[in-house]
Amino acid sequence: WLRAEVDAATLELRRREEEIINRLTLAAGYKDQETAVHTVRMSRYSAILARTLGLPEDLCRDIQLAAPMHDIGKVGIRDDVLLKTGKLDDKERAHMNQHTAIGGAILDGSDCDLLRLAAEIARTHHERWDGRGYPAGLAGEDIPLVGRICAVADVFDALTTARPYKDAWSVERAFDLLRDEAGKQFDPRCVSAFIAARDQILEVKVQMPDMQNAQAAA
Repeated sequence: WLRAEVDAATLELRRREEEIINRLTLAAGYKDQETAVHTVRMSRYSAILARTLGLPEDLCRDIQLAAPMHDIGKVGIRDDVLLKTGKLDDKERAHMNQHTAIGGAILDGSDCDLLRLAAEIARTHHERWDGRGYPAGLAGEDIPLVGRICAVADVFDALTTARPYKDAWSVERAFDLLRDEAGKQFDPRCVSAFIAARDQILEVKVQMPDMQNAQAAA
């Protein structure tokens, strides 16, 4: 009886944690619905990549739940920078780059495993394998694996998505860039796994089109 009660309480706690994550994800995409679609699609890419790397299923599921909060720090970015349709100047870019540290600060210090994982992703998904990323300039395996996974998924989705300031890249061009940047911007092992999971990645892309593409199709 006691064990059943503990199991039920644990499941309820987990359900509440997942609800918190989902609510925060909604808040992060409130200003920009295109960004909201990006976060969900990117999270699915991240989970596929994690599975292809052979990570435990529980962790893969947690990555999918936590990854949509990778850009939650953008709530602390000024609207004139966040919503600018043109190219950012150097000062604006420096301000935009603060979203990683802001996101980490928002999510840090929780007893919730999912929020701790989300904090790690938010803080490290713009680090680079060669150490030239931000905010901490980490390199190689000093970057948490979840950060390396989400970096590949985030960039692929950003490249293949149209924005007011750029056209969408073709899938082939985006995969070519990942290959070229393996060992520089990205963990080579993550790039190889992402390419190996190409069919699953493209299936998600078809299932979750950008809003403007979905409207055009309708």
